[in-house]
Amino acid sequence: MKTAGRTDVGRIRQVNEDRTVVLPEQNGITVSIVADGMGGHQAGDIASQMAIEAIAEQLNLLSSEMGVEQLEASVRSAIEQANERIYDVASSKEQYHGMGTTVVVTAASENALVIGHIGDSRAYKIDKEQLVQLTEDHSLVYELVRSGQITKEEAEHHPRRNVLTRALGTEPNVVVDVHHFNWTEGDMVLMCSDGLSSLVDSETLAAILRSDSDLETKVDELVEKALEAGGDDNITVVLMVNVKEQSDVQGGDAV
Repeated sequence: MKTAGRTDVGRIRQVNEDRTVVLPEQNGITVSIVADGMGGHQAGDIASQMAIEAIAEQLNLLSSEMGVEQLEASVRSAIEQANERIYDVASSKEQYHGMGTTVVVTAASENALVIGHIGDSRAYKIDKEQLVQLTEDHSLVYELVRSGQITKEEAEHHPRRNVLTRALGTEPNVVVDVHHFNWTEGDMVLMCSDGLSSLVDSETLAAILRSDSDLETKVDELVEKALEAGGDDNITVVLMVNVKEQSDVQGGDAV
């Protein structure tokens, strides 16, 4: 598995509330996590950091010998436990009251791709044919799209597009969306916070991902496109490619 990632504070925000980590391939599984903290003065950066630490701790011992159902259960359990930790801290300390975070988690082997998420941070897959969004935003505008009240194009510019219907740490219990997908050699996954997806359209994403550039260059180009479009939010990007040889493109430290 080859991976590369970057996070950027953007052009407007003073604090980067995004966090990401990639756990190097171990026992045939590579785990990637992206979290986008919410709350601003209510310590969104604390929530996102707690999320990736708690989830990474739980998923550090996954194995490709696990079946897909076991992988899904492990990802769901890790996110649920992270939710409990964040909620407990937010409830017990006044300065953290109301803090929360989005999260998207990918656990991938050569043959299995399992993704769990809460909020509007996204995962996409690109293969030889198309770019497909694998996650559905837990947001007000997505509910409007699902009910047919607005189109996807209208949702991209809706004034309330950042209003979440589900987040990690804001309630004692949370429903986690977990799914598995077809995943073959050469396929690529893009994970990102909405600092990228809300500013760069799918056609541009696909063009960059299909280019002949190496992974680090693709990541940089994606971040630069978001900055050129205004950079009004923190921007985080992680790319993962299904290849057999190991790579040290991205280490396991949080950034």
